[in-house]
Amino acid sequence: MGSRAETDPPTVFDWFFEAACPVSLQDDPPILRQFPPDFRDQDAMRIVPKFCFPFDVEREPPSAAVQHFTFALTDLGGNRRFGFCRLRAGARSCLCILSHLPWFEVFYKILNTVGDLLAQDQVPEAEELLLNLLQRPPSGPRDSVGLELLSCFVAPDSDCLPSIPENRNLTELVVAMTDENILGLFAALLAERRVLLTASKLSTLTSCVHASCALLYPMRWEHVLIPTLPPHLLDYCCAPMPYLIGVHASLVERVLDKALEDVVVMNVDSNTLQTPFDDVQALPPDVVSLLRLRLRKVALSPGEGVSRLFLKAQALLFGGYRDALVCSPGQPVIFNEEAFLAQKPGAPLQAFHRRAVHLQLFKQFIEARLEKLNTGQGFSDPFEQEITCCGASSGTLRSYQIWADNLKKGGGALLHSVRSKTQPAVRNMYRSAKSGLKGVQSLLMYKDGDSGLQRVGSLRVPHHPNHLRQKRPPVTQHFRQSLPGHPSGFQMAKEPSGPVGDR
Repeated sequence: MGSRAETDPPTVFDWFFEAACPVSLQDDPPILRQFPPDFRDQDAMRIVPKFCFPFDVEREPPSAAVQHFTFALTDLGGNRRFGFCRLRAGARSCLCILSHLPWFEVFYKILNTVGDLLAQDQVPEAEELLLNLLQRPPSGPRDSVGLELLSCFVAPDSDCLPSIPENRNLTELVVAMTDENILGLFAALLAERRVLLTASKLSTLTSCVHASCALLYPMRWEHVLIPTLPPHLLDYCCAPMPYLIGVHASLVERVLDKALEDVVVMNVDSNTLQTPFDDVQALPPDVVSLLRLRLRKVALSPGEGVSRLFLKAQALLFGGYRDALVCSPGQPVIFNEEAFLAQKPGAPLQAFHRRAVHLQLFKQFIEARLEKLNTGQGFSDPFEQEITCCGASSGTLRSYQIWADNLKKGGGALLHSVRSKTQPAVRNMYRSAKSGLKGVQSLLMYKDGDSGLQRVGSLRVPHHPNHLRQKRPPVTQHFRQSLPGHPSGFQMAKEPSGPVGDR
């Protein structure tokens, strides 16, 4: 939840590779092996490997333990592709899988299995596992998938709230940060600040970044997102627009030397949050009290408690959007900003709303809701259920009754859409309008063979400081989505001159 990915990608993953640790910050990580062997996305091959070593390779002592972490690549359309990494003990090489699917636990498990096979020189077995995975179409939510050499895994359901301990990202967040710092980070992201997270452990760093994004649900972080910033992109910290960036502790000194202004800095190692803003005080007091009172209690218990607590906070903050939906006969549903701002005049919530309507995350949320309404899709997410349960929308029943009645009277394209194109639940809501308010509340919660031993050279990643002057700088170039054929076998590279450790 909270991770925007491509809808229905054709394959489970795009590219697997192993990269060797570069000798210096100026060198590019050599690609040691890759799968499929005929992968030819030059943009990815030029840019992606540098994300596998997001720390100062010249000064940082190698970790004695395996580390898992992720990075995110944003294309020109705003879609994200994720890199899942397994940095081997001693940091001599890194295994990486590039995918459009935010399946954190699943890909970490796959990387562990592939890593164990390669360490035992069982290369054909590793190839077979990857080939079977590549040839299998992405599974539906909660589908059980079994592969030879890999124990069964369940495809994550993006519509389900993250739970502890199943969700590694959320679990690491609540363990690593105090309640007050989680609240402060949440408030800073809601205000669309420039936010830097730093930690000495890569897995904790990226988990905290992704988990903090998930707490914004049903909103999405619409700005620059770099869970682990590689050394060659440190200038992105000077970008004059909102961002959420994770920086390894070995690079923090270089970042802070850039004299950043108006940046919120969360140091996970010292558990300190530095901010020049009063974002927590800008939230309505009842929401702040709710989070402070209950966060530690739910964080200590397994399950969806933390996710549901922040979901309740979001429902209290934004649930009133329903009262500002307007439907005229024969016209699309629209959002009346003035009506939204007129709710609870003089209250702290109204002051919060006056700031919120200018935020990109709120605008995108409203646009997505209107699109669902006007295409007859309806709502099927936990946020709408929470609004109904907590009564955050004071005029919910009345406004939806009027909407349904207008549909009945107005006819036109929208009515035709509701009658003929929508899911059965939407048609049920239309019918229920005839019998008054009875049953409307429940309707608001409806659901809608070649070994491939070829050689590849290392490539240098260019530095693009001019990107910082763009309104929305892409983290990478726009990646092509099509893939060539996928014959079996790794594509091997020439061994680097330096040692790469046991593989």
